[in-house]
Amino acid sequence: MFDKPLLSLENWPVIVICVGMLAAAIIDWWKFKVPNKLTFPLILSGWGLGLANTFGLGAGDGGIGAALFGTFLGCALLIPVYAIGGMGAGDVKMTMGFGSWMGAFYGIETGSTVIFWAFCAGVLIGGVIGLGMILARGKFQQNAQHLREILGDMFKSSGISEIADKANNRRPRWHRLPYGVPLCIGFLGYLMYVHNFNF
Repeated sequence: MFDKPLLSLENWPVIVICVGMLAAAIIDWWKFKVPNKLTFPLILSGWGLGLANTFGLGAGDGGIGAALFGTFLGCALLIPVYAIGGMGAGDVKMTMGFGSWMGAFYGIETGSTVIFWAFCAGVLIGGVIGLGMILARGKFQQNAQHLREILGDMFKSSGISEIADKANNRRPRWHRLPYGVPLCIGFLGYLMYVHNFNF
């Protein structure tokens, strides 16, 4: 699969998820929210592809089990960041949709690798964009205080729900970053990389 151009007909599931990710990033940039009416269809259609593959009717190496595993992995990678208020639930569901399609198309082993490294790329890009925002606005003390509060919550709170509640209370004071954008850049950039930028 990786030896074929990214935008080839054989890779049509990759094209579908790329379009879905671009749509999610654009909406997140515009409204600071990735809507359920986009994320849930992405997740469910990835499961549909996996189910079709199970019966030999789809396209790709993964069945319904691989699609479900990809969805779970996408969720598991982002839940800790979501819990401390680093991103919204829509970003998590967006990654779950990406995971379901990657699992269904590439299979568990290869799909998991793609999901994990695409996630790492998205986080790194988000960090660079966030640092750029901090430098541009120059509010270093305020951002350092937010970081101290987040780290303090992680060690002093009784559970994830308390950490999330405290993060939500701080949210109005934050400079918001539509995290769907760096995730999209990371995911699509990694896909282009594994396909050797061959369109």
